[in-house]
Amino acid sequence: MVVGRPLTEHELVERARGGDGTAYATLVRDHEETAFRIAYVICGNAADAEEAAQEAFVKAYRALGRFRTGEPFRPWVLAIVANEARNRRRSAGRRAALAVRAAGEGRPSGEAAPSPEAALLAGERRAMLVTALNGLGERDRTVIACRYLLELSEAETAAALGVRPGTVKSRLSRALERLRKEVGADA
Repeated sequence: MVVGRPLTEHELVERARGGDGTAYATLVRDHEETAFRIAYVICGNAADAEEAAQEAFVKAYRALGRFRTGEPFRPWVLAIVANEARNRRRSAGRRAALAVRAAGEGRPSGEAAPSPEAALLAGERRAMLVTALNGLGERDRTVIACRYLLELSEAETAAALGVRPGTVKSRLSRALERLRKEVGADA
């Protein structure tokens, strides 16, 4: 190991596969926020999302032996998170609403606070968007959230949802069209 150089994701995965808990903890830290957010989109509440993400990281650790060397870790672990979140939601029998706030609302540091009028308009737009998103089916909400709220690539979204990249494109296109209709209906 070269001193001073952070380990690459591939090196961390290989060390974790060899039983290095510190390496796996680094991987978890690197991906826990996105894992929580995707679980939140699917579960609809923070408590279930946190439990799903934690359980998914435990399952991923146990499954490291099946991880394909050379493949990116993020899509693989997010697919496990998404599956765990879906299983948790199904077993609980809940269909909680998506809250866009899970994607974060903060301003970049240094950016001026909006005027009260601008904040009111932004809040109204956000509320309208939340209402429109809640009017969509789970599959539509999830693909939109992965691509735009979590900013996953098409390939990462496909891996997280367990579908092909072409399926992501078509689902996203249809979901956005339905969202436009929902927003239009609310406007």
